[in-house]
Amino acid sequence: MKKMCKSIVPPVLLLLLASTALQAAGHITFPSEDGLPVSAEVYAPHASAAAPVIVLFHQAGASRGEYVEIAPWLNRLGYNCLAVDQRSGGGMNGVANETAQRAEKKNLPTGYVDALPDIRAALRYARRHYGERGVLAWGSSYSAALVLQLAGTSPGLVDGVLAFSPGEYFRRAGKGATWIQSSARDIRVPVLIASARDEAGEWAGIFAAIESKHKVAFVPATAGRHGSRALWSRYRDSDAYREAVQAFLAQYFPVGR
Repeated sequence: MKKMCKSIVPPVLLLLLASTALQAAGHITFPSEDGLPVSAEVYAPHASAAAPVIVLFHQAGASRGEYVEIAPWLNRLGYNCLAVDQRSGGGMNGVANETAQRAEKKNLPTGYVDALPDIRAALRYARRHYGERGVLAWGSSYSAALVLQLAGTSPGLVDGVLAFSPGEYFRRAGKGATWIQSSARDIRVPVLIASARDEAGEWAGIFAAIESKHKVAFVPATAGRHGSRALWSRYRDSDAYREAVQAFLAQYFPVGR
């Protein structure tokens, strides 16, 4: 009678497999540039070698909950995602912004520009853990403007940008009237900018300033919506936004190759 060989997995490999499983999905925290813990939700069903990662940043007064529907849809298209709580926010879709809560407890400023350290840290975290096929920054409203600013001023931080309803929102923070537009001149990566129909004039100058040939503007034939919520399926014209996003991703960041 033959003895059955029992397969023994080395402890180190078990730890590695467990770590990979934890990276695949769930709630995480990582330090911002000033050490503040930043909360994020990981949606990463694909191997990092097979899929770019899209880092999702929310609009004013919101949280990572802005992407509870959008991130799984992007997963189905073949992309990994990281939905982030910036310190400038509140809550959305029943999801509280934990980073903002921590910042308030520490009496840290929580204005729009104060979120920049969180955004940079999130993009670097994504690059380190999921960025083998590239890192895309996706912003909504004020964060859409900030990811454009970073794409222009921090070469190599991102490989592409999707910006929903960006604008020059930062005069109260002491920035110039064309702060984002000036930064956009140095963007060299593919960019998609979209918004509600009546907001197109808010970012026309920003879009024109981008010298990259790989840029796409999308304005819906309908009224549309402000920020990333334009892609929520509850809105009848969400399909138009989703088609624009899918076409942009397929052209510049295809998966399955």
